[in-house]
Amino acid sequence: MTADNPAPPSDRRQRKGMGYSGNWTLRLLRPILPALVFVGLIVAWWLAVALLNIPVYLLPPPQDVLPRLFAARQSLWINSLVTVEEIVLGFALSVITAIPLGLLIALSPTAKRMLYPLLVFIQLVPKIAIAPLFVVWIGFGPTSKVMLTLLLTFFPLLLASIAGFQILDQRFLYLTRSMGATVWQTFRYLRFPSALPVIFGGLKTSATIAATAAIVAEFVGANKGLGYVLLQATGTLDTTLVFAVLFLLTIIGLALNSVVEVLEYLMSPWRRRRDVN
Repeated sequence: MTADNPAPPSDRRQRKGMGYSGNWTLRLLRPILPALVFVGLIVAWWLAVALLNIPVYLLPPPQDVLPRLFAARQSLWINSLVTVEEIVLGFALSVITAIPLGLLIALSPTAKRMLYPLLVFIQLVPKIAIAPLFVVWIGFGPTSKVMLTLLLTFFPLLLASIAGFQILDQRFLYLTRSMGATVWQTFRYLRFPSALPVIFGGLKTSATIAATAAIVAEFVGANKGLGYVLLQATGTLDTTLVFAVLFLLTIIGLALNSVVEVLEYLMSPWRRRRDVN
């Protein structure tokens, strides 16, 4: 059909209905796509073990992991609480120190010249090399694991905070000053909301690193925790238990990331309006 001869109303309604149906199909499939990918990975895992005759001590079949997880549920629950406590405390300390420090460095050139080179130097030091020192200085308790988690999650969140607080266009600041806005009003209604998307990007990155940091710290020196269970299971070639612990760690990481996602949703009203539209 040309511009002079548009499509009949019935054709337009049919095309519109097809587009509407397609949108509904996408909306229905979108929530279950991650589940479908997960099921596909499990099926590929099961087929690889069954068809290639892989020994159990190298790669256990997926149907053995959940029973092993259930059989060791009491021990895994106790050790999971220890690891979760280390992850949450280390991540929380990272949040309450990195974000305010990022704001200070973003707004103060003097603070940036004084603190930023030192922080970069600390970041360049291999954290795995520092982990044994934390055990020597602090001991085998949870404090050393919390400190290493803080150290590993601090710098990504700091960089995101600095970038977020500096992202605001200076012309908006000039405009608010000309309208008589105070420093607090400018921060609350302009600078902080504009920085939130970048800061939450750093929070998601740090949340992913937090679980890894706690496990690495437990590898170095611990007598409890999921990292300690992993070392014991690896030493006895109990690969099924290793995969059960990895499954638990994945759940913990997803839970922490989901908490960050919920906070981002609650603190970003413009995102809620966009999702509704």
